[in-house]
Amino acid sequence: MFSAKTNNNIDFDTVISARTEIRGDITVKGAIQIDGVLKGNLIAEAGSKASVRISDKGRVEGRITAPNVIINGEVVGDIHAYDYIELAKKARITGDVHYATMEMVLGAQVNGQLIHGNGAEALSSSGVSEPELAKVD
Repeated sequence: MFSAKTNNNIDFDTVISARTEIRGDITVKGAIQIDGVLKGNLIAEAGSKASVRISDKGRVEGRITAPNVIINGEVVGDIHAYDYIELAKKARITGDVHYATMEMVLGAQVNGQLIHGNGAEALSSSGVSEPELAKVD
């Protein structure tokens, strides 16, 4: 694990490079940026200020559950952002987006439902319980 800063001044604990493909679920407490491919679920600890960023080169095939999500790449699966989600210009989502607060830029595409709810509703609709989210190694 290493740290990298981006234009958003977020200090990322983990960066998955554009030349990397990971198969399996990832659970995080801090910030993660995906420039490569993740074929599995990405789950952030409940109650944390974790951030998930999918760059314009990144792709996730699985569910994303996190407080803060920024997408400028491709996601095939449902997203559960229980604090904030930003869909940037190159965002391509195939799945439902559950959110408390959303910013969507012109050009972003969602092939699925946008489901607004408070943070607890977004978390409970993810199908993942809070205790399960808290199990982070």
